[in-house]
Amino acid sequence: MSDIDRLAALVAEARCAVAFTGAGVSTESGIPDFRSPGGVWGRFDPSEFTYRNFVGSHEGRRRYWALGRVTYPLIRAAAPNAAHLALAELHRLGRLDCCITQNIDDLHQRAGLPPEAVIELHGNATRARCLDCGHACTRDEVHARLELGVEVPACAACGGVVKPHTILFGEAMPRAAVQEAEQRARAADLFVVLGSSLAVYPAAYIPIHAKRAGAALVIVNLEPTPLDREADLVIRGKAGSVMAQVVGTVRARSLQGG
Repeated sequence: MSDIDRLAALVAEARCAVAFTGAGVSTESGIPDFRSPGGVWGRFDPSEFTYRNFVGSHEGRRRYWALGRVTYPLIRAAAPNAAHLALAELHRLGRLDCCITQNIDDLHQRAGLPPEAVIELHGNATRARCLDCGHACTRDEVHARLELGVEVPACAACGGVVKPHTILFGEAMPRAAVQEAEQRARAADLFVVLGSSLAVYPAAYIPIHAKRAGAALVIVNLEPTPLDREADLVIRGKAGSVMAQVVGTVRARSLQGG
């Protein structure tokens, strides 16, 4: 039995399967890993884009929105890939409880996963809100103002500081999302990591919670990760191609009543 067939069997037989996705899933949709050599960070200094700088000064916000004006169109133009579509299909088949993601691109939802089945540890780039009054707006609205030459968009309701629903360097992850992710991980009997280096903490602790609670841990990634030794199965490959084969096998098994 191949490793992909083994993963398909685990998914088909799991009582509660949970997926955990990282940047490798987004890059398959053409969204660059901003930390890679030659990427967007090559034109910007990441140390400038901290939560403290954003909330602390007009200049810090101006620099952030200058970066956002470059990166957001890449996110907005991306389309769900085979990995996103496979996870949505597994959820429809009743074979996936939820997807915990480090990604901010909204592609899981656009692929068909219900919002309540997507736990976003690092936020969502398609939404924004005012830190002063809480007024919500879309990132499209903010981007349109940037394109018109507004360097630092202020809240349309109160004039306060508008911030995207993404986690900046030095900012705590959303407590509710982290707590839910930990609970769902501990309740899982199968935990599948897709396209994550598992090098960004505290998000990388989530698979450990699942493993410690007794789940089978599967890691699908092109490069080695720090948790490979703890995994029950490691597959070196792209998330999209692996999961397309897995969902095909699980679908066929479901149709056969297996």
